[in-house]
Amino acid sequence: MRAFGTDFAVPPGYLNTPSVGVPPAPVAEAVAESVERWRTGATRPGEFDQYVVRSRAGFARLLGVDPARVAIGASASQLVANVAAALPPGTRVLAAEGDFTSVTFPFAANPGVAVTEVPLALLAERVEGHDVVAVSVVQSADGRIADLPALRAAAEAAGAAVLLDATQAAGWLPLDVAWADWVVAAGYKWLLSPRGCAWLHVRPDAHERTRPVAANWYAGEDDPWTTVYGLPLRLAGDARAFDLSPVWLAQVGAAAALEYLDGVDLAQVHAHNTGLADALLEKLGLPPRGTAIVSLDADPERLASAGIAASVRGGRVRVGFHLYNTADDVERVLPAFE
Repeated sequence: MRAFGTDFAVPPGYLNTPSVGVPPAPVAEAVAESVERWRTGATRPGEFDQYVVRSRAGFARLLGVDPARVAIGASASQLVANVAAALPPGTRVLAAEGDFTSVTFPFAANPGVAVTEVPLALLAERVEGHDVVAVSVVQSADGRIADLPALRAAAEAAGAAVLLDATQAAGWLPLDVAWADWVVAAGYKWLLSPRGCAWLHVRPDAHERTRPVAANWYAGEDDPWTTVYGLPLRLAGDARAFDLSPVWLAQVGAAAALEYLDGVDLAQVHAHNTGLADALLEKLGLPPRGTAIVSLDADPERLASAGIAASVRGGRVRVGFHLYNTADDVERVLPAFE
């Protein structure tokens, strides 16, 4: 099918983007070409640096930030660990109840940190008395969207730092998040990239409050190829200090995917995705929610029999609508409720 200016090989009824996004043809072709170069012995390690530069810049454009303040990694939790591990003993962290564990586990793994969970709707009003707030912009299980303006105001009033996980938001929800101390996102869902790529925006004044827990040669100062042997430690002075050595093929795909998304009007994607999700809710007699992810009390086997690819999260069926979905996908879900 063709959608938003490019071609997708997405089968009808594919509503599983919250688990795995499907790449447009140019992204898949870029990865396939790189695999072929690898298969035929034509690959040279240095050739992948250009893709890292492109993906880093693409993520920075998505957030409206300086690429020098963006670190690359392999997963959201690995990047969050750079923040969580740096917190001193006695730090009080506030989190949303039932949030995805890649957000909360890195903090809970720090023995000196106390993590308190509260319902998402109460997050902003409970900030007082905490040092850090860590939350997903969009909840993985059911698509609820955090009230970021309220959270920002509360955090600034309380002097609390904020980490946002935009994994379930970046790619369909226009974002105004550069104010947060840290913003992390994995690329293999709504950003239509291969698994193995993720990014962390570190606000300049949060740099010293972030620890390079996986310090490695690629995080070296200037040209990382000159820091592959020997001490002393010499990390980059910007967010590259928190880089993980890149997953090559993932960065190839991410570079192409983020450049494609840069040319797409995210406001239109947002309207398209939420329009389909709310249309489904309306047909089921449920109120609209204005999010691309919908959690339903349904029989997974009946949905699968109807040709729907979805996931089960929190005991409910989770479906998600992205730019390659259509009204036909909405209609395909309905027989499972008859």
